Amino acid sequence: MTKKPDAPAIRFKGFSDAWEQRKLTEFVEFFSGLTYTPNDVQENGTLVLRSSNVSNGEVVDADNIYVNPQVVNSENVKVGDIVVVVRNGSRSLIGKHAQIKAFMPNTVIGAFMTGIRSECPEFTNALLNTSRFEEEIAMNMGATINQITGYMFSKMEFKVPCLDEQKKIGEYFEKLDNLITLHQRKFEKLTNVKKSMLEKMFPQNGCSYPEIRFKGFTDAWEQRKVSELAEKTYGGGTPSTLNEAYWDGDIPWIQSSDVVDGRLFGVVPRKRITQYGLNNSATQLVPKNSIAIITRVGVGKLAFMPYSYATSQDFLSLSKLNAEPLFTVYACYKKLQSELNAVQGTSIKGITKDELLAKTVMVPQYAEQQQIGAFFSQLDNLITLHQRELEKLQNIKKSMLEKMFVYGGTRKWES
Repeated sequence: MTKKPDAPAIRFKGFSDAWEQRKLTEFVEFFSGLTYTPNDVQENGTLVLRSSNVSNGEVVDADNIYVNPQVVNSENVKVGDIVVVVRNGSRSLIGKHAQIKAFMPNTVIGAFMTGIRSECPEFTNALLNTSRFEEEIAMNMGATINQITGYMFSKMEFKVPCLDEQKKIGEYFEKLDNLITLHQRKFEKLTNVKKSMLEKMFPQNGCSYPEIRFKGFTDAWEQRKVSELAEKTYGGGTPSTLNEAYWDGDIPWIQSSDVVDGRLFGVVPRKRITQYGLNNSATQLVPKNSIAIITRVGVGKLAFMPYSYATSQDFLSLSKLNAEPLFTVYACYKKLQSELNAVQGTSIKGITKDELLAKTVMVPQYAEQQQIGAFFSQLDNLITLHQRELEKLQNIKKSMLEKMFVYGGTRKWES
């Protein structure tokens, strides 16, 4: 069945009326932000929401600014209000917005923000998440100044349904946004826990004892070179991309772009090389349970590889490990993240094989290595779980924004 041009592809049961083309100003109201001077800023007082306070569709504490309440001549934000960035040095931030979801006393928006109020704020907020709103911004934004004015807002038009259908759509996206926020916060919390525990469960500044350790372990940690952690190392190569016989094989070929920062396990290669390609290039087959470390572009990122693989020339792999594998990958990650990011090559970031193998890490007894490795592995599994759920929900939201709204033709700008 062909979708009508005035109806969305997906809608709630019981609604069949056509959506109507309306100017944005016909169904929302605007309010302006506060203009203040540096002399008005103080340690506490009235909070002024700015672009830094809008992140991932939420109002957050970030670089908060407070002003003397006596200079405030703009209205306080209310629950349901949508705050929009309308002027910023970065063009990409124009249109970034968030809905006020909790009572925020003594809080206003800044001069480079605009407030929006409507009868169905959840629907309006979802509407501002659509690509149609992005098109309207691009169409109306100033050519020389990164801003959208009240006049530009007045020219924006959208197709909207009746109020009852707006409420249904708004409720749906509100619930979806709440789930996204839940997993985003859990992901960020666990990521921060990991960062903190990497500092506290590994010795710092030449010390032989960590701040936090598992019960029953009291011995001092020992310093060892990275070269002592593995019996063998493997370099990488760059097979010809023009020779089709090299590719579409079954051997995972890892590039630096495949290794995502913080994801130490299960990297997914975008390419696979054939045995023929492996035999006719400088690339080597690295045995499973090795650690692939980037030594050039993206230096310091690494991954534990539970399967055999080959790499580009950006890598050095540690194989036949002499320490507990899970502990080794986190020990190397901790060391390299803190030191290698400061290394500069002649034209790109990088470190030589000899420099990498000469690095030192602190190592405890094997039994303690096992517990530390298992702890961080479980923590990473939880992080990955929430990250994947977050990505899944974000993809669902993106898809439903396309299917539950009517976009219609592109309106031309009239000066």
